Amino acid sequence: MIRNAFKMKLSSGNFEEYKRRHDAIWPELVTELRKAGIRDYSIYYDPETRTLFAFQKLTDDNTADTLPRNPVIRKWWDYMNDGIMEYNDKNEPVSIPLAEVFHMD
Repeated sequence: MIRNAFKMKLSSGNFEEYKRRHDAIWPELVTELRKAGIRDYSIYYDPETRTLFAFQKLTDDNTADTLPRNPVIRKWWDYMNDGIMEYNDKNEPVSIPLAEVFHMD
């Protein structure tokens, strides 16, 4: 398994809406994430900085890098791109990879 972490940022005051949408996550989205080899996926929120910290485990043969071309993922990103969080000019959430500096099992 590959450990993967990244951060994203919410727009001001949008935490409750972000959480509401994720509490009702689409089953087809979860299916596509699992098919791509994503496991043990969690997102945490820092209200002081409005930063979302995401952690996931990827299978060794994952295809997570192809997800931006997946229609279900694109539909979810379109759904989330209404000012709730930062997006880039490709209509994708701004996602900044984080380097692992320590791990303990």
